[in-house]
Amino acid sequence: MKSPERIAQMLKTRRKEQELTQRALATKAKTTAGYIAMLETGRKRNFSLAVLQRLAKAWRVPVTELLG
Repeated sequence: MKSPERIAQMLKTRRKEQELTQRALATKAKTTAGYIAMLETGRKRNFSLAVLQRLAKAWRVPVTELLG
């Protein structure tokens, strides 16, 4: 499993590759832009599997791709 820092960097990179704002990703993942910002900066290190599942669904990838 990736470290929280690697997950944070991967989330930011993936979001930018898809040309999504934090707000747009938050809308797709049913969360807030502030929460996405905290994930991407590593300020939120203990995020739930539910959030990762929603992010994976928003990107149409398996959760294992985000964790592996």
